[in-house]
Amino acid sequence: MMNIGLFGGTFNPIHLGHMALARECLRSMELSKVIFIPAFMPPHKEIQGNASARDRAEMVELAIKGCDDLELSTYEIDKKGTSYSIDTIKYFIAKYGKGTEFFFLTGSDSLKELKDWKSIDEIMRLVKLVVAKRPGYALDRIYGDRVIYLEMNETDISSSVIREGVAGGLPVDHLMPSGVWEYIRRKGLYGEG
Repeated sequence: MMNIGLFGGTFNPIHLGHMALARECLRSMELSKVIFIPAFMPPHKEIQGNASARDRAEMVELAIKGCDDLELSTYEIDKKGTSYSIDTIKYFIAKYGKGTEFFFLTGSDSLKELKDWKSIDEIMRLVKLVVAKRPGYALDRIYGDRVIYLEMNETDISSSVIREGVAGGLPVDHLMPSGVWEYIRRKGLYGEG
């Protein structure tokens, strides 16, 4: 029996808060691995900045380099189009087959949007939804025992703060893995260059 965490998002860019959530889920949910799945085009938000989908995937790859229990999937990027969680979940269920339990990781900032997700009831039947507390967003237990609510040390880091910091020339390199910062600088992403 394998337990796998599916961690979708824009990762624009990936930062230490994402890494902390993946690590905490590996530990507390006893996961075999966490798969990071950068969205090509998320249905509920516009991707800000000048990082392409491939740039975002490359930054995830750099962030998880050397971590055997963290993996990158470019499924949604390769598929193109709008990235719906239900399609991604079904893809991984088909890929790994029976005997694998999936945990879908998200932040408490997504809780209010869950009702608008495509096929949310089916998602709840297929995976265990893990919602982690994020600064400024309550961990409202509106879905009761259908969701695992993860209380963890909050890291007040967001991709938008990093993008704004880079554009404004502020020191934000400490908020992300060093390889990610070097990539942003080398490629001139988010106004750096």
